[in-house]
Amino acid sequence: MEATTIIRKPLITEKATYCSAELNRYAFEVDRRATKPQIKQAVEELYNVRVLSVATQTRKGQLRRNNFGYWRSKGMKRAIVKIHADDRIELF
Repeated sequence: MEATTIIRKPLITEKATYCSAELNRYAFEVDRRATKPQIKQAVEELYNVRVLSVATQTRKGQLRRNNFGYWRSKGMKRAIVKIHADDRIELF
């Protein structure tokens, strides 16, 4: 897989913004089939940083309801990437 298909988008939440500023950890939504070494290589290739570790979470889709019944939203895989202290990723 290519780096642009592995990393879908950065996640911008309050917690992710705090972690990026204080702990040098960045959150990304990634492809569900991607492995930790693939995620590490993709982030290093796209952002030109040194990745120290990768933690992943596979999140289940939520059960939703509307007038026509119940349906389940899609699940997602999320990766928390810790980078070297000297490197930064500019998301804004």
